[in-house]
Amino acid sequence: MDDLALLRREFDAEEGSFLLQLRCDLHWDKEAFSRLEQAMRRVCTRQEGRDQLERWLVEGYWYLADFVPAHTGHPDFPRPEPPEYYEAALERLHDLQNWFVSGCSPYIPEHVWPDL
Repeated sequence: MDDLALLRREFDAEEGSFLLQLRCDLHWDKEAFSRLEQAMRRVCTRQEGRDQLERWLVEGYWYLADFVPAHTGHPDFPRPEPPEYYEAALERLHDLQNWFVSGCSPYIPEHVWPDL
């Protein structure tokens, strides 16, 4: 599946998506999150410097960066991973939103994005 198709599935919270599991099952699927954020990074790279962005992509990046921290910040949300993992993941979503909307990575070109 190409990155845009994957993001469309994720942003629409289709069956098996990270967002659907998070929202409905209160389950943070690390593998699904990893696929999602890596696709988001690749799309950011391709979109960098463009003057026009598709609304559905902007809305998806914005929604994830806003909804995920709010939803997972609830005291009853299950967090089996160390707190540092979730902090890094939420920071990653914020950085990707910034990069996508501004058209410029918040990091130097040599930056290596650590796996989450």
